[in-house]
Amino acid sequence: MSVSQNPSSGFEVIFSTLQNAEDAESTLNVLNILDELLSAGTDHRIHYMISKGGSEALLSALMKNGSRSSPDYTILLPILYLVAKVGQKDCHIGKKAEEAGAVLLTLNLLKNNIQHAGRAEAYLNVIQVFAGSVSTSKHIGSNQGLDVVYNLIPRYTIKNRQTIKASIIAFAALLSSNESNGDDDDDDDDKVEDDYQEAQSKDYDNDLETDLNTLCLRPATDRPKELLLQYSRLCPELSHDFLEDLDLNSQESSSSSSSDDETGPEKKTPEFLSQTEKGTSDQTKSAPCPLKVKDFYSHTGINTRSGGTKTGETREEANSSLTDDEQKNKNEGNGKCYNSPMTDLIDIHNHDIPYHEPSMYRAAAMKTKSVPGFSTLAFPDFWGQVPPPGNEPMAPRKPNIQRQKVLEDIQRFLNTDIINQVVFDLEDECLQFPPAEPDSLRFFSSFECGNLRKAIRVRRYEYDLILNADANCSQHTQWFYFEVSNMVPDVPYRFNIINCEKSNSQFNYGMQPVLYSVRDALNGKPQWCRSGTEICYFRNHFCPVRGRLRTTFYTLTFTITFKYSEDVCYLAYHYPYTYSALRAHLRLLNRSVDPSKVFFREQVLCPTLAGNACPFVTITACPPSKSYTDIHQLRNRPCIVLSSRVHPGESNASWVMKGTLEFLCSHDPIAQALRETFVFKIIPMLNPDGVINGMNRCDLNRDDLNRQWCKPDPVLCPTIYHTKGFLSYLSSIRRTPLVFCDYHGHSRKKNVFLYGCSVKETLWQSGSTFDTAALKENPGYRTIAKALDRIAPAFSFNSCNYLVEKSRSATARIVVWKELGVLRSYTMESTFNGFDQGIYKGLQTRTRELEEMGMKFCHSLLSLTVDTRALYGRSLINHMNPGHNVLDHKSHNCFEDDEPPCVEEIEYSMFPGLKGKDLNWT
Repeated sequence: MSVSQNPSSGFEVIFSTLQNAEDAESTLNVLNILDELLSAGTDHRIHYMISKGGSEALLSALMKNGSRSSPDYTILLPILYLVAKVGQKDCHIGKKAEEAGAVLLTLNLLKNNIQHAGRAEAYLNVIQVFAGSVSTSKHIGSNQGLDVVYNLIPRYTIKNRQTIKASIIAFAALLSSNESNGDDDDDDDDKVEDDYQEAQSKDYDNDLETDLNTLCLRPATDRPKELLLQYSRLCPELSHDFLEDLDLNSQESSSSSSSDDETGPEKKTPEFLSQTEKGTSDQTKSAPCPLKVKDFYSHTGINTRSGGTKTGETREEANSSLTDDEQKNKNEGNGKCYNSPMTDLIDIHNHDIPYHEPSMYRAAAMKTKSVPGFSTLAFPDFWGQVPPPGNEPMAPRKPNIQRQKVLEDIQRFLNTDIINQVVFDLEDECLQFPPAEPDSLRFFSSFECGNLRKAIRVRRYEYDLILNADANCSQHTQWFYFEVSNMVPDVPYRFNIINCEKSNSQFNYGMQPVLYSVRDALNGKPQWCRSGTEICYFRNHFCPVRGRLRTTFYTLTFTITFKYSEDVCYLAYHYPYTYSALRAHLRLLNRSVDPSKVFFREQVLCPTLAGNACPFVTITACPPSKSYTDIHQLRNRPCIVLSSRVHPGESNASWVMKGTLEFLCSHDPIAQALRETFVFKIIPMLNPDGVINGMNRCDLNRDDLNRQWCKPDPVLCPTIYHTKGFLSYLSSIRRTPLVFCDYHGHSRKKNVFLYGCSVKETLWQSGSTFDTAALKENPGYRTIAKALDRIAPAFSFNSCNYLVEKSRSATARIVVWKELGVLRSYTMESTFNGFDQGIYKGLQTRTRELEEMGMKFCHSLLSLTVDTRALYGRSLINHMNPGHNVLDHKSHNCFEDDEPPCVEEIEYSMFPGLKGKDLNWT
């Protein structure tokens, strides 16, 4: 591929045009182009624009248009908007504005437009950006800027909230810069600030890959081709005898129908782990009666041990003597069943949750292998859940709530009402089931996906909680999932998770934890609901005992008011989705499809380190006839490869995958069209061990599996090794996937978006001197994002990017694109919080929206079909529009950066007497 150096970049041409434009139409056209370029890109693009003189060009345009006796505000307002947007990323914007004369011009224009709230807001935003420089802020203050901005605050009415807010923020910025620095230190402070921002910008830009050979050349495969032949078993559609199936189809259908009539669906559940439940089965069987929460729930009974042997080990020994067929029947609930309180609950309460059967879930859980040997089922996972019927808006944030909570924490060192009693400790069996105290909560987390290490009662209704780090390391604390009981109703309980690691969180921007009430579930509302008030996330004074990579931890604090006294509730970071739920779900999907129309095969990709099976699913359409044409068409369908849950704490990815699987197995005409066009290869859970053991980021070997794709170890990273091997096998038989997409969750952004790979965009935004216009690149990598922007209300086109970063060179997205040549290789990120655009704007995501996103991703694949016109016929389009005009959805005009730092950030160095306290939780 030949390239040439480019003497003038596209941005430089645009800036020159902006500065030389004489008429309003030309100026507006250039401003619209700049707005589109910056809105569709990322911070990389803004930094690149700054490096090419973007700030100077905008300030020059501001001076040119603002100095006129009667400024044209159709031009001036867009200029002010772009100056404020670019200025946030330019650490020298204040000095540049002073040199151009734009500081005093902006201040004078503000004075002359006080009566116009909209114009005043635009000027205030620019002044706030200028005030980031200490010397510029002082210059504004010496020209009565503080007085002007301060007098604006009480001037406007409640109708002009945005202008009032802009006045307060601009005044705070000016006041902070003038008060926090001495008169003689302005230049030094500016230099420190500029150096820091420049270092950040440099690191940010340097992460982009700029070597054209590295971007374009495909490296050699990491294993010989002989080893790839083992993956032929994962393509059963190529070897399956469809002719025989078609001959026996009618006979098998009649046989299976008669068999179903004789046996019928089983609703009873098999024996599970509890000798105490077996002892009471005769009584419950003879006289079932309405049960309360306290009747079925007993840790003592569920965790009974016999002779010092774990119940899990006893179960395996008991089952080892069964034949394979007997074992399968027993696990599916078709063998001998024992009554228990759980069985009676299912019989008494009408239990009808789509694609969920408690007996099936219990059977799957019995085969799940965990490090601690879990012997308890969490009720929400066993019973199932449905999304709440109503929308769940983002939680409002009280003014100064964070400062209030921090002050309460500091008062612990002064007050005498501190209890400091450990009420739960995962490593102390005596504290896992302590005697119930009248006014103390009880905690529990020894179940699949559970994560809570220790609970400390600080005050009567306040508890500090410590999470488990990922296995074999002392990092990655974010995911939590635990049970709480023995509560007092209508009393606010404060929970503080005190060993969080990330510097910011969506909990500061409207996100709430999720809560599941067992009593509500038994009353017909088995729902995970967003819950919690007074939520904030801030840096605390605790620090790790081992290692000093982080100076302190962060606290997530929230308040829960429980509705019932005799209840058992579960709290989680996000909607849990367990490995056992996946195994049960796949079995139910297999049962639901018509085998004469849908080819559904569940296989095992490989065993994990803990010995759990990593599921591998193939879905496509069976051939309609025996003809050579139909069989040939099936075996030449392009492959779509989807994966999920490589990071165990990203449970939202599993809900998106659930929506994808259910849609592909449905009777929907679009699903049928996709099955007839593609072969879907799906690995729905790449890190089963991490999910089972309640981890957040890594596997049992403390590796981030999404950083192991370059040279995965076959022993330590088996799921990644064999997934890459399967993809290499497809490439070797000339069936390179048309699309690869890895589903993820994003903890710091809203909406759903894609990350892809592009040589041209990476070189362009990195500031490379190569002439990207001379590079030829297939633009098809944007096709799916454009389709999703049309049809998926949760999707944000403006949050997508296609940059190849050095720090992510070993991720699935980049390795599959670079080594295997998959043009459409993506990471799809789903928010934990909610949405700031479209019909879902201001709402938190529920499982319904996540599953819908999985379905919409499948819809977007229609854009890749050869006969697109036929598949996009009106009849199919109608099926894609469930009651709202999603086809008109676009996100181009709602650009949002990552969330800004919390305005109430607490700097503990301001309190000399308060030193960091070691948190011994490892």
